[in-house]
This record gives sequence, structure tokens and C-alpha cells, in this order.
Amino acid sequence: MFANLHNLSHHAAWRRQLEMILESTGEGIYGVDLKGRCIFINEAGAAMLGYTPDEVLGRSMHYLIHHSHADATLMPVHECRIYRAFVEGRGVRVDDEVLWRRDGSSFPAEYASYPIRDGEAVVGAVVTFNDITGRKRTEALLREAHDTLERRVRERTAELTAAHDHLRQSHEALRRLSAHLNTVREEERRHIARDVHDDLGAALTALQLDMNWLRRRLAGDETLAGKLDGMLDIGGQAMQSLRRILNDLRPGVLDHLGLWPALETLLQEFQRRSGLACRLVCPPAIEGCRLGRDAEIALYRIVQEVLTNVSRHARATGVQLDAAAEGRDLVLRIADDGQGMRVPPQPTSFGLLGMRERALALGGTLDIVSAPGDGTAVVLRLPGVLAGETA
Repeated sequence: MFANLHNLSHHAAWRRQLEMILESTGEGIYGVDLKGRCIFINEAGAAMLGYTPDEVLGRSMHYLIHHSHADATLMPVHECRIYRAFVEGRGVRVDDEVLWRRDGSSFPAEYASYPIRDGEAVVGAVVTFNDITGRKRTEALLREAHDTLERRVRERTAELTAAHDHLRQSHEALRRLSAHLNTVREEERRHIARDVHDDLGAALTALQLDMNWLRRRLAGDETLAGKLDGMLDIGGQAMQSLRRILNDLRPGVLDHLGLWPALETLLQEFQRRSGLACRLVCPPAIEGCRLGRDAEIALYRIVQEVLTNVSRHARATGVQLDAAAEGRDLVLRIADDGQGMRVPPQPTSFGLLGMRERALALGGTLDIVSAPGDGTAVVLRLPGVLAGETA
């Protein structure tokens, strides 16, 4: 039936049937024989190429419409994928090449080429093609939009990264400044405490000694002796106030005996003043650990601030401080049995902020665990500060 496609295509009856089929589609369709010559083409395909069907019939389709690549470099016949349909006997579908019009312009095309068989023999190929200029333009616009979006995302990411780095650097600078201010404040407190102890403490001690000497000399004068007794009482109260102020400024027991005796003294003093039952639980192995002067004064101030908050807000009856070792981590837990509170996501009061900043300056963390009616626990963890694992 297909032994002579060229002659077959000119048979009037077959041509009419073929035209009816080919003209029913908007796609370009043409057929070629084994020499690549056009044996039929529909009106839509010829118009797409700028020809009439009669101008195309019998001509080599490769040299007519598929002779060059998109960059106008010549395409050898052996590279033509349309011809592979009958050279290799298999179909091929392509959407990355161009076809050429009569006026010398090209258009991006999607085409499919399939072999025509007469029994087992391949006698030609049929090709369907479409002008996909609109689709390629849309794809190019999408790629351009995607590239623009990617570029803007990269630029925005770079801006956000730079802003984040700047914010992190600013945060770190503020944290270093906060740590420095705490150090300066503690050093200034130490100097003030020393000056007050040396000057005012010495003066009050000398004044009490002189009044005691004078009191012994006035044993016979009850009026003056009573007046001196009142002055001695005032002097004693002043000395007690001075010791309390000095202890608040810089607890001497912290410098001389270390953190744990200082915390025990702090709890005892807090119990005496507030009436709350206070307890310190510290294993002997931890009592022997020294953490360094800066770390110990920071922990002392944190516990001091917690106790201040308990006395002001907790309405508690007792406070317990537990020191524990978890591996090489030191964990302090200060808990009260008061009314509790709703813990804010971020601390807002200067007291809580100060405690957290002190903990962060030591490389630790500070968490507040509480709920209304369940008391409050402040948990401080300092990682890796213990010399070895403490049982």
C-alpha cells in the first residue's frame, strides 16, 4: 500500500481522504519519504511555514525548514532528529529546536516524528509540529520572574543576615557592657564597703569606747549616766546598721570563706528579718568547690535578688535553696511555697533581667518555673564549672 508514497499522494481518492483528515487539526502535519521529501502537508502546517501546500510537496523538508539551529549555525542532516524516525525506526518528540519560515525567520517549535511502516519496512515518517513562541515567551517570563524573585530573596536574605549579625553584635556588645557594669559596680561596692568600714566603722568604734569611758566616770550622776546609756544604745544600733549595710555592699564572709557559707549566712539573715523558714541543702562535695570571685559574687547577687522578690511578692512561708551537681554542671534551685505567678515569655522587670544577664555572663541559663498557687522556683544552671563529676 505504501510502496510508492510519492505516487500514492497524487492519487485523487487518497488525496481527498488525506486532506479531510489533515485539515481537521490545527497542528502542522507533513509526511516525508525515505529521502526526506515532502509527500503531504496540511494547510495549517504550510501556513505556519509561510508556504502553500503545493510549494512544499516534493521538496526536502530538512533543507527547507530544519536546516539550521536557533543560533543560525547549520544543522547536518545526520543530526536531524526528524530523520531519526525512519533512520532508527523509532519516534522522537522535541521542544528545544526551531523551524524556519519562508521569509528566513525562525520560530521555536515542538514537533514529534514517527516512522511510517509498510509491514515491517519503514517507508517514511510523519511529523506533527506547533509554533510554541507564546509558550516559550511565557516560560522565559516565568524564568525571568523566578530569577528576579531568587535575586530579591538572596538580596533580602543578605540584608536580613547582615541585620541579624548587626543585632547579634549589638546584643553581644550590650551583654559585655552589662557584665562590665556589674564588675565595675561590684568593685565600687567593695571600695565603698572598705572605706566605710575603715573610716565610719573606726569612728563609731572610737565613739563607743569614749562614751563607755565617760559612762564609767559618771557613775554618780544618774541623769548624765542615763543620757549616755541612750547614746550608747543609739551607737550600738548604728553599728548594727553599719554591719548590715556593709554586708549588703560586699559580704565579707563571701571574700573570706566562699560562696556556700555566704549563702548560708544570707539565708539566716533573711530568715531573721522576714520570719520565713529558710533552708540550704548543699552536698559536702559541692561545699568544697570554689567557682572564682566573679562567679561567686554573681551567684550571691542572684540569690539575693530572688530572696528580695520572695519577700516582696511571694506571700510565702518558706524558702529552700538546693545545690546539686549534674555531671560537671552546677544547678541551683531556689524555691518558695508562695502564691506563684504567670511566668512572662520574656522578663520585663529589671530584677529578672539582671538575674538572667548575670547568668548569661557566666555562660549559664536561668529559668523560672511557676504557676498561680504553686509557688515559684528559680533554676540556675552553670555548665562545666565543676572540676569533675560530683556524686
